[in-house]
Amino acid sequence: MAPASDQQDQRFDREVGAKERRKIKARADRRSVWFGLGMFGMVGWSVAIPTVAAIALGVWLDKSYPGPPSWTLTLLVIGVAVGCLNAWFWIKRESKEDQ
Repeated sequence: MAPASDQQDQRFDREVGAKERRKIKARADRRSVWFGLGMFGMVGWSVAIPTVAAIALGVWLDKSYPGPPSWTLTLLVIGVAVGCLNAWFWIKRESKEDQ
């Protein structure tokens, strides 16, 4: 059985090797600034589209079925939540591809 310091050394070597491989791969990819701006734009649109669609539906529901609950505000919150989840899944998928 290997001493604890040998196990720690091996674990350290694996972590450093993994980070080195990621760094080399990132340098080889050479993604441009335009890629970053495009990704930034996609995240914005992935939040904005569900939010605006939910607000439009809420306005229509408020006009068609007036009543005490404000459908516009309710669907605004739901639209923002759906948009944020959408953006989170999209970023998570992109980061998995990078690794």
